[in-house]
Amino acid sequence: MTITQPDLSVFETLESEVRSYCRGWPTVFDRARGSRMYDEDGHTYLDFFAGAGSLNYGHNNPVLKRALIDYLERDGVTHGLDMSTTAKRAFLESFQNLVLRPRDLPYKVMFPGPTGTNAVESALKLARKVKGRESIVSFTNAFHGMSLGSLAVTGNAFKRAGAGIPLVHGTPMPFDNYLDGQVPDFLWFERLLGDQGSGLNQPAAVIVETVQGEGGINVARPEWLRSLADLCARRDMLLIVDDIQMGCGRTGAFFSFEEAGIVPDIVTVSKSISGYGLPMSLCLFKPELDIWEPGEHNGTFRGNNPAFVTAAAALEAYWSDGPAMEKQTLERGQQIQEALGALVDEHRPEIKEFRGRGLVWGVEFHDKARAGAIARRAFELGLLIETSGPEGEVVKLLPALTITPDELDEGLRTLTRAVRETA
Repeated sequence: MTITQPDLSVFETLESEVRSYCRGWPTVFDRARGSRMYDEDGHTYLDFFAGAGSLNYGHNNPVLKRALIDYLERDGVTHGLDMSTTAKRAFLESFQNLVLRPRDLPYKVMFPGPTGTNAVESALKLARKVKGRESIVSFTNAFHGMSLGSLAVTGNAFKRAGAGIPLVHGTPMPFDNYLDGQVPDFLWFERLLGDQGSGLNQPAAVIVETVQGEGGINVARPEWLRSLADLCARRDMLLIVDDIQMGCGRTGAFFSFEEAGIVPDIVTVSKSISGYGLPMSLCLFKPELDIWEPGEHNGTFRGNNPAFVTAAAALEAYWSDGPAMEKQTLERGQQIQEALGALVDEHRPEIKEFRGRGLVWGVEFHDKARAGAIARRAFELGLLIETSGPEGEVVKLLPALTITPDELDEGLRTLTRAVRETA
């Protein structure tokens, strides 16, 4: 594909140096539909990025778009803070009937603000309020957001350094397989908790991702998650599952922790909960934890009613027919797994391993710079993929759940070509 030089002058002269994704994809996008994006010069790109996981149902999904247009055309409430509206009621009813009740989950629903990091901040605040303690335990290579509380439980040194102040009251522990299976699970954690001389204050909560997306597609085993839930219950710590990127069907089931058979005390949800890429997040928690005073955590944009509309439409369209969506996602995941297995066989000395669940996969290279070169070549070939891991050493695949088998095959063939051409 021939890429003409786009006019990026206004972005380069006026926009802050903090911008990042646009540097890897130097074009000006104009339209998007399903799993395709189009730049202003008419070039087509297959999207294996999906808005960093916020577009599980693809770009401009026609069912969700129709619901949104109808709502706007009848002058439905756009901005409602935490006022009761018909749009919020419809979402809450759909969420209760299609997500919570079928899974026998007792959660109360909190709208903390429109971003994932806001959901995490509210979860940390609530855990500390309930337990009366400050300390939160997180895990190596975790990523929970870019605000100060979320950064304090994030592992990445580069992101933490951006805070500009000490990040306190967070203690990291080894994630599953961090020590290559040489140490029994939670041996260090248990020892610190039981030793009055360890220096670890009794934590209010533990926060964990079942699959670490930004951390390099590190997949926690179900038995590890069950052991963590048991440890939290025995040691009087709340368990927070950050399901912001891996929830809403990304790993197969609606919540990524379902496979492990656990029920976290608190769950954070964002990204694809609106279904359409509109800002929205939830903090879910067991009813006995709902000790908030009115207005104790709030936000001007926690009432994004257009997001409620598309969220309800997404639930009705994709989660009202039992296991169909989960089954489709797992089938697509199997398609990726087989293709990546063949890729590893072809490039075994160069590829360290591949790993994933559902429709999130990563390919790790021994040469840490290789992943970035592959992503750049993939862009030139018309495929959008990003890298993850502490040193960007993992090629990350995050296609929409609605991608067709043919589109998935096309993208995997393009990825294979990019790997070959960067060898």
